[in-house]
Amino acid sequence: MGKRETGGFSVIEILVVVLVFVTLAVLATESLLLSLRGSKRSESSIGVRENLNYALSIMERQLHNAESITLCTPTEITYTDTNALTAKFSCDLTNGFVASSSAQLTSSEVRITACNFTCTTGSAGIPASVSISLTAEDADSGGLEQQQVTTNTQIMLRTY
Repeated sequence: MGKRETGGFSVIEILVVVLVFVTLAVLATESLLLSLRGSKRSESSIGVRENLNYALSIMERQLHNAESITLCTPTEITYTDTNALTAKFSCDLTNGFVASSSAQLTSSEVRITACNFTCTTGSAGIPASVSISLTAEDADSGGLEQQQVTTNTQIMLRTY
């Protein structure tokens, strides 16, 4: 009887090929998940920044035209507007929002985590100023997608 030649692959060769493909599939899946997570974090950060910029623009417009600052604490500022009416801006860190006398300025999708108002009295030729620092995060995201955004501004009151 003569020798028979087989033309197939051994079990070890098949296992090595399967192992290589499984490793490549796992690496590709992890890369895709990391990319999607980064995209979600970026979208979240943009939404939070837009909310903070909106709130700051309203505060800036009102405080720039204010006649005077009557009370300034780290979480609340009370001022007299051009119509001699008293108004205020405040941070509610318990519920996570910034509000004016009349309405909430930040959306419920954003949670304010830190707030600071600092007032400087004016002197001859130098107007009074208000520095505002707000830190917020997306109220809906959590875990690895959670990212805090901080924004600062300084507002000079008009002197007439």
